[in-house]
Amino acid sequence: MLLSQLSAQASPLTPEQVQKLQALTAELNPIQQAWVSGYLAANANTAALSGQVAGAAPQAGEAAALTILYGSQTGNAKGVANQLKAAAEAKGLAVKLVNMADYKPAQLKKEKFIAVAVSTYGEGEPPEDAENLHAFLASKKAPKLDGVKVAVIGLGDSSYEFFCQTAIDFEERFKALGAETIVARADLDVDYEDQATAWIGGAVDAFEPELKAQSQGSAQVIPMAGFGAAPAQSQYTKQNPFAAELSVVQKITGRDSTKDVRHIEISLEGSDITYLPGDSLGVYFLNDEALVDETLALLNIDGATEITLGEETLSIRTALIEKLELTQSYPGFVEKYAQATNNAELLKLVEDKAAMREYIEARQIFDIIKQNPSDISAQDLVNSLRKLQARLYSIASSQAEVEEEVHLTVGLVEFDAFGEKHFGGCSGYLAHRAEEGAQVKVFSEHNDNFRLPSDDNTPVIMVGPGTGIAPFRAFLQERDAREAEGENWLFFGNPHFTQDFLYQVEIQGYVKSGLLNKVDLAFSRDQAEKVYVQDRLREKGEEVFAWLEKGAHFYICGDANRMAKDVHQALIDIIKAHGGKDDEQAESYLKELRSNNRYQKDVY
Repeated sequence: MLLSQLSAQASPLTPEQVQKLQALTAELNPIQQAWVSGYLAANANTAALSGQVAGAAPQAGEAAALTILYGSQTGNAKGVANQLKAAAEAKGLAVKLVNMADYKPAQLKKEKFIAVAVSTYGEGEPPEDAENLHAFLASKKAPKLDGVKVAVIGLGDSSYEFFCQTAIDFEERFKALGAETIVARADLDVDYEDQATAWIGGAVDAFEPELKAQSQGSAQVIPMAGFGAAPAQSQYTKQNPFAAELSVVQKITGRDSTKDVRHIEISLEGSDITYLPGDSLGVYFLNDEALVDETLALLNIDGATEITLGEETLSIRTALIEKLELTQSYPGFVEKYAQATNNAELLKLVEDKAAMREYIEARQIFDIIKQNPSDISAQDLVNSLRKLQARLYSIASSQAEVEEEVHLTVGLVEFDAFGEKHFGGCSGYLAHRAEEGAQVKVFSEHNDNFRLPSDDNTPVIMVGPGTGIAPFRAFLQERDAREAEGENWLFFGNPHFTQDFLYQVEIQGYVKSGLLNKVDLAFSRDQAEKVYVQDRLREKGEEVFAWLEKGAHFYICGDANRMAKDVHQALIDIIKAHGGKDDEQAESYLKELRSNNRYQKDVY
């Protein structure tokens, strides 16, 4: 119907093209139509950009532009950048929105107005797509930026020590090069939406006068196409999640395993949610009702007491179960709770950052309240807590295989402390409290920095120990469905072969069918000497380097603090040993792979 209406109106398509389009769409299911929509949108962006350089200075007759650079690990900073772009466009300003991974640092000297939206992860590290620009600004090659106007907004998590460190780095480095900050930097926590909106309004107001004074034309928007075709936008987002059915929760580690890993299947039927291999799923969860009731009893608060949360009025018990963070500790809670209860011991902790870190490391918020009960009003308790944040999990399925489903591989977080068993907020909910058939609120988070090669003939090397196997299960399903000819090599590790070989039957099936050309396994505790995936990589170093030389893409998924760094070092060693390079040349080799989207990481 829609196509027939379009064909009757003014259209850039010929009648023959309309007929072909109608014939194609008639053959496609809704999932395939959404994928084609994203593919065409990405192609259109790429075509529009041909002959243009990301971040190029305005030509004669063009409007002076605000260049918005974003570096995003999970998509939040990208979302803020898009919000800033929309606000600037609404004021009639010209905007260039650029992923830092696509930005040519040499263009910096041509810029006049720059806004930076960047996240921080790990130990104060920049996200993958910000690494090169972050390093360039600290190098001797960075140009003087006298007269450049800059505004920086950072996203982070205050439960980590180096909160918003990357944003701090960017602002300091821009200032050291002579740029002028036009608005105060914002360092925003996980509950950032309202503050981000306020900062964006102030930033646009600050840029507007000079931008308009220098403009000679109308607003010009240059969006940068991502790597790979993104799925069509869903109506369901982090702010408006879809209530999906939890259809399968299955333990996939053995009875005697030291790990509890669950295979999760969630139905997306009735939604318009689409995703690509490499994307993540955001999952909202419910806090443990028994622990909530225990907490309320300790604080002498009636669970039916009404409180205000934003613009919503609800009972304190409902708020604590559904809306507020009660597991992941962070300094802001300790400070607010200490002030609300006038607790001398906690107030003392607030003055000692090192002691605070040690204190919250061992405790969930439940523990802090239990160990420091006090008379506090229901509203003051709510005001001390931040909103519950969805947990992001790498998607372990391809829609080409599972259609209106999404699969996850979830490791249960569990530990003993203060004489009690503790569980992670979301993993504990999925593994122990949510029953099959229950509704869970979800949304997809696209990750254009972790994508299969667009050419199905390209070989790929995948390194995913533990639950890091998740996106590679999706990769293999996708390549199987597409009948991709490119070779596939998987490195997987875990403690024990008999207890911890996740998706063993599927992997063996892919080996048998020929889809998976090589598998190297590292079961660290099955022999006297511990063996990890980085050891297997070194053992196969000559062949790994040969694959890289013939164009293979290299992927890592899993632990950021140890495994990813160890694998990176193993790659350096391999390139030195088999490529005849020194340390600097080996790092340059990997940097070139990253620049060409051939070295990608999904780490946490």
